[in-house]
Amino acid sequence: MPAKSKAQQQAAGAALAAKRGEISKDELVGASRDMFESMSEEELEEFASTSRKGKPEHKE
Repeated sequence: MPAKSKAQQQAAGAALAAKRGEISKDELVGASRDMFESMSEEELEEFASTSRKGKPEHKE
C-alpha cells in the first residue's frame, strides 16, 4: 500500500529509520511513533519508498 501524502511518506521514513536503529525511537512523535509501534519493517519500507511526486502535503 503506497503512502497517500508527503507527510505520511516522511513519517514512515522516520519510523523505518528508528526500526533500523539509525535514530532513537524516543525522537519519534505523532504518526511516526504510531507507525513504528504498529507496522513491520517491510510495511514501513513500502510506505517510505513511495514517490512524493504529485502527492498532496497532507491526506484529506
